[in-house]
Amino acid sequence: MFDDRYALAHKLYPYARVADQDRAQAVRHPVVVVGGGPIGVATALDLGQQGIPVLVLDDHEGIGMGSRAICFAKRSLEIADRYGCGAPMLDKGIVWNLGKVFHHDRKVFEFNLLPEQGHKYPAFINLQQPYFEGFMIDRLRALQAEGAPIEIRGKNRVDAAEVKGDHVVLDVMTPDGPYSVEADWLVACDGANSPLRSMLGHSFAGKVFEDSFLIADIRMTGDVTFPTERWFWFEPSHGEGASLLLHRQPDDIWRVDFQIGWDVDRKEELKEVNIRRRLDAFLDGIDYDLVWSSIYTFQCKRMERFRHGPVFFAGDAAHQVSPFGARGANSGMQDVDNLGWKLGLVIAGKAPERLLDSYSEERVYGADENILNSTRSTDFITPKSEISKIFRDAVLTLAGKAAFARPLVNSGRLSVPCVYDGLSLNGPDALAGAPERSRVGAPLVDAPVEGGWLLDRLGGAFQLLTIDAEAPQVLEFDGITVTRVALSAAGHPELAERYLGSATSAVYLMRPDQHVAARWDSFDVDAVAAAVKTATARG
Repeated sequence: MFDDRYALAHKLYPYARVADQDRAQAVRHPVVVVGGGPIGVATALDLGQQGIPVLVLDDHEGIGMGSRAICFAKRSLEIADRYGCGAPMLDKGIVWNLGKVFHHDRKVFEFNLLPEQGHKYPAFINLQQPYFEGFMIDRLRALQAEGAPIEIRGKNRVDAAEVKGDHVVLDVMTPDGPYSVEADWLVACDGANSPLRSMLGHSFAGKVFEDSFLIADIRMTGDVTFPTERWFWFEPSHGEGASLLLHRQPDDIWRVDFQIGWDVDRKEELKEVNIRRRLDAFLDGIDYDLVWSSIYTFQCKRMERFRHGPVFFAGDAAHQVSPFGARGANSGMQDVDNLGWKLGLVIAGKAPERLLDSYSEERVYGADENILNSTRSTDFITPKSEISKIFRDAVLTLAGKAAFARPLVNSGRLSVPCVYDGLSLNGPDALAGAPERSRVGAPLVDAPVEGGWLLDRLGGAFQLLTIDAEAPQVLEFDGITVTRVALSAAGHPELAERYLGSATSAVYLMRPDQHVAARWDSFDVDAVAAAVKTATARG
């Protein structure tokens, strides 16, 4: 029996009976992903491009309605680009780098998230989640046509899961009845309410903040005077609510977020007449059509560990943060980016299974960073005491006049990729005078290079980036192939500034997820071998 949790915007993988349902014994699959949202599909793309058979089970047949996640950060676009679907996202999305913060009707200050030139992708695009998911499904279909071993099954709901030593048994319900499948490895991407997390008895601890936010997606039909920027008001004087956020989306859709308080009647607030009352006060005579609405609360939670034997949790199933700062889907994309290459090496027999423990180590580290930033944002946006509100309002008053106060203003610290400082896979940082932004543990910073972009040259495997330094073209270390990408900083000031600093040459060992594993001023085969050993958990 199926009770759909949400209405579909696009029916992209309709239910079809498969051979597994007619087998007397459950069929074993190398990897099963549960959840057909953006994180689940990204996992399938990552593994499928490596040639690893992957089965995606989803309880729906496509993409849900409503804009939901709309702000996709530069790093997510770079990851999507490596999967082959970044370009259509950029083409469709609304590019923005500039944000403005207001208190009442007074502008406090503005900020530019990417003031420098020389990047393929912008700081952020606004793109409704159905489009983001749709472009990934398009890429999945293209990979299938090319022979990639990816399968996605709609209306296949997992009703039970049991870990049996080195594999997982799943009971699956379909419109034709139940059947079972087995998985060597299971990746749970089934959302914040993760049924799999509950089935397997894992906790999800954290904090629910006592406030509610009303989302309204609208299409303005009158004269629109708002630019393509992120505008945030504390205590807006021209509308209702303790704070208000405005974003532009594709198709002439605008997102408005109203902070409406904790003790509200959600059913009443979602009535169109009440949504329009708030919008009318804000828009002051501009005509509009109401497209979609929802209410959410701030929550900051995570699992204690993201790996449990053959089961991995990713995205909202593993961690949940407040939407302000755009850390939900963006951090989930980084989960996939981290897990995919590690699982690929282990399945191929090129790395020990303990490498997979570093997925939990690194992404718990990233989740804690996101939760800290989200909690700070929430505490500033919604002060919990009179003295906190006095402090916040004083900061807002000072920020309009004094630059030193502006870093204290927190309308949602926007998502940036995690740097894995001091964690177990890191090798030596032995490049004197090098920039901090490209330190060991950091994701690559893009730069223009001969013939295109740096990030287009790196990713998907271990590589040795040499800048004005000599090294062999190909190296082999216990089954791990490391290929060289040789560049010169001559005529490329951005590359020099971002990777050399005051150094005259550099050798970077890059992980398959474009994070720096180690760096030196010159090539030494023994040093590289040791760093590869560390980065693959052989040490």
